[in-house]
Amino acid sequence: MANEPSSSADPQAIRVDGRATAARVVEQVAEDGRRLTAETGVVPGLATVLVGDDPGSQVYVASKGKKATELGFHSAQHTLAADTDEAALLDLIAQLNADPAIHSILVQLPLPGDLDAKRVIEAIVPEKDVDGLHPINVGRLASGDRRAMVPCTPAGCMILLRDAWDGALSGLSAVVIGRSNLVGKPIAQLLLAENCTVTIAHSRTRDLPAVVRGADIVVAAVGRPEMVRGDWIKPGATVIDVGMNRIPAPERGEGKTRLVGDVAYAEAAAVAGAITPVPGGVGPMTIAMLMANTLTAACRHAGRGAPIFG
Repeated sequence: MANEPSSSADPQAIRVDGRATAARVVEQVAEDGRRLTAETGVVPGLATVLVGDDPGSQVYVASKGKKATELGFHSAQHTLAADTDEAALLDLIAQLNADPAIHSILVQLPLPGDLDAKRVIEAIVPEKDVDGLHPINVGRLASGDRRAMVPCTPAGCMILLRDAWDGALSGLSAVVIGRSNLVGKPIAQLLLAENCTVTIAHSRTRDLPAVVRGADIVVAAVGRPEMVRGDWIKPGATVIDVGMNRIPAPERGEGKTRLVGDVAYAEAAAVAGAITPVPGGVGPMTIAMLMANTLTAACRHAGRGAPIFG
């Protein structure tokens, strides 16, 4: 794992460098993608669908398309007006499902207005569901079916964890704080598959600090800035902070903000064995694994086995 020496603010913990790990994954995706195209003529294709004009979502979707293009993938971005009705959105998804040049479809969430995200996600054929949210992919992941498309963020977190523990995750105690369909639940399934003993906790868990203190691995994905304090962390534990929260930063000037995770970084880093920073930890892995999932879908379309990333 590519790590950085700890700073004076975190004298013990290894700072997990998600950017370096993501670059390693992307390099493998690029190499395997070129080989796939050279040997089969199949160019991995990613379609992104953005409904509305939220600035943050626009930037995020554009960055995904840019990365796909850099890798030589076919990238198609579809931007729809905020008042697009559900029938029109479902019609677009049906077209993308039928398009042989598109191997993965990503609908940017949340959707505006009264659009039903559940119905939209279920309209994507499971083989092109790059976010792994279709009920068939959820069921495949839960049952250990290797055909599952694994959500990008949990998949990236698992690579960071395998690196941190040199692949020796079996028997470790893991606490996942957060129970979302996109992160909490799938990463719990992935940890179970690695023979970890897994507890899913959340904001209503009784005596949450005590639950967390017993964990060798803590995955924080609850969406509350710096909720997890340093005295919650078991000495030597690995902390994966999925949170991305903006909080006021008056020290930077009027109206300024700064990005923090769900973990109080400086406190936790003084106790943990390894910890992901925010930014620069989990975030870069999400886009890397989006590219990896797109390649996986293209390989399966071409009748080839999916690559293993790590």
